[in-house]
Amino acid sequence: MYRFEDKPNPQHKVKIGDTAPDFVINYYTGQKVKLSDLRGKVVMLQVTASWCSVCLKEMPHIEAEIWQKMKDNPDFVLIAIDLKESPDKIPPFIKVAKTTYPIALDTNGAIFELYAEKDSGVTRNIIIDKSGKIAFLTRLFDRDEYDAMKKKIEELLK
Repeated sequence: MYRFEDKPNPQHKVKIGDTAPDFVINYYTGQKVKLSDLRGKVVMLQVTASWCSVCLKEMPHIEAEIWQKMKDNPDFVLIAIDLKESPDKIPPFIKVAKTTYPIALDTNGAIFELYAEKDSGVTRNIIIDKSGKIAFLTRLFDRDEYDAMKKKIEELLK
């Protein structure tokens, strides 16, 4: 059974129960929205990058097991936050990752550094409840942790 408290320090700056640090989401498509404007929804932030092999391993699972099942739920938002890459990297990244969920840019790493120590690794998932509090955190791709995260999302959407 997965227990977050048993996991080695994943270099998060935030913890479960904290209010999620606010930032402007700059979608790859040009749309912008503040994270705080999504209150009332369950939000999944997946911090990722095209050079991250673990991200590429995890993304098809997120696409099939979370996004395809929940994308039509008006109370759920999934956003990939692409770390320290230019916009021209996104189209080939989407093609390789075979994902359809929205991608936002974090070209200088400022968003990442709100949630994790500078230069610590990705992939990371941050689950935010409807009140704006952090409900679940992951680091790397561990199947038990990932399944626990999916269960938490389902609980938060009930």
